[in-house]
Amino acid sequence: MQLLDAFAVLVTLTALFAYLNARFFKLPPTIGVTLVGLIASVLIFLLQGLGLNLVPVARDLLAHIDFNTFLMQGILSFLLFAGALGVDVDVLRKYRTPVLVLAVFSTLISTFLIGGLTYLLLNVFGLSVPFLYTLLFGALISPTDPIAVLDLLKRAKVPPKLESIIAGESLFNDGVGVVVFSVIAALAFGGGHGAEHAFGGADILKLFLQEAIGGLVFGGVIGYLAFLMLRSIDSYIPELLITVALVMGGYALARELHVSGPLAMVAAGLIIGQQGRRDAMSDVTRHHVDQFWEMIDQLLNAVLFVLIGLEILLLDLQGISLPLMLATVPVVVLSRYLSVGFPVLLLKKRYTLSRYTTRILTWGGLRGGIAIALALSIPPADSERNLLLVLTYVVVVFSILVQGLTVMPLIRKGQQAAMKVTP
Repeated sequence: MQLLDAFAVLVTLTALFAYLNARFFKLPPTIGVTLVGLIASVLIFLLQGLGLNLVPVARDLLAHIDFNTFLMQGILSFLLFAGALGVDVDVLRKYRTPVLVLAVFSTLISTFLIGGLTYLLLNVFGLSVPFLYTLLFGALISPTDPIAVLDLLKRAKVPPKLESIIAGESLFNDGVGVVVFSVIAALAFGGGHGAEHAFGGADILKLFLQEAIGGLVFGGVIGYLAFLMLRSIDSYIPELLITVALVMGGYALARELHVSGPLAMVAAGLIIGQQGRRDAMSDVTRHHVDQFWEMIDQLLNAVLFVLIGLEILLLDLQGISLPLMLATVPVVVLSRYLSVGFPVLLLKKRYTLSRYTTRILTWGGLRGGIAIALALSIPPADSERNLLLVLTYVVVVFSILVQGLTVMPLIRKGQQAAMKVTP
C-alpha cells in the first residue's frame, strides 16, 4: 500500500466514523470518532477469532502513516496555528502571568511528580525502569493537548478569563513540554553524540533557550512579516496562501533552525489572529480566512483522533498488567492537580480565580495525540519504549473518553462560581 492510498483509506474511515458518531452516538466530534475508532479496533481483533484476519491489513495501513511524523512534522503546525487564531490576545495579555506560570512551572513540576510517582509505581509492580525513563514519561504526558483542549473550550463556552487561561496554557505548555522532553531525551539517549558525550547543565540551558525562546522569537518575526505582506494587498486568495505558507514554510524552517516549531506556530498564529485580522484584512478576506482555517482545524482534528483510536492495533500488551495500566491514570491526574493547584492558590486573590479553577484545569486538562507522538519518537530499539507507549495510550484514551465526557458539569459549576466572585 502506497502512502497516498493509506491516507485515502484513513480519510475515508474518518468520514465513516464521523457519520456513525453523528448518526448513532451523537458525541462531541473528537470524542466520538476516537470511540468509534476504538470500537473498530476491538472488532478487528474479535473478527480474527472468527477466521477473518484483518489485523495485518490494518497494521499495514498504520505502518504507512507514521503517527509521529504525521503529527509532529505534518498536521501539528496547522492545528496549533488554527487554534491560536481564535485566542483573544487582549484577554490573554491580561492574564499572561497565570498562563506563563501554568505553561512553564506547572509543566516542570508535573514532569517530576509523574516521573517520581511512576518510578515508585513500577517498582511496586516489580519493574525496574531507570528514573530518566519515567521522567521522560512525565515530560511527554504532562502537557495538556491544545488540540483536544481547544475543541473542548469551543463546546463549553466558558467565561473569557478562564478560557484564555486554559487555552493559553494548553497552547504554550505544548511547546514547553516538547522542549522538556527533548532535553530529557538528550540525557537519556546521549543527545545523539554517543554515550561518551557529557550532556551537562550548560547544554541543557542552551537547548532550552534555543528551542523555547528561539521558537517564540522566530514565530513572532515570521508572523509580523506575514502581517506586513497581508496589509500591503487586498485580495483574499493571495492572503489565504500567505497564511498557509506561513504555517508550512515557517514550521519547516523552524526545524532547520533547531527552534521550537510548535511555539513558533503559536506566536505567529496569535499575531495573525489579532493584529492581522484587525489591521490587515478586509471583511471579505477575514471571512474566507476564518472559514478556511476552521475547516482545516475540524478536518485534521477528526483524522487525528481516528488515528488515535486505531493505534491500539499496534500496541504490544504482553507483560504489562491491567492493574498497572489503570494505576497510571490516578498518578497522572493527581500530579496534574498538585502542579496546577499550587500556582492557582498563589494567584487566586490577584486574579479572582474561583475555587473550581483548579478542578477545571485538572479534569479539563486533556491529553491527546502529541503525547502518543512523543512516546513513539523514543528509539524503537529501546527496551522501555513499549511500556511507556502503552502507559501513554491508556492515559490518553482515559483523558479523551472519560474526562472529555464528564468535564462539562464541572465547567458549568465553575461558571456559576466565577459569576459569584467576578464583579
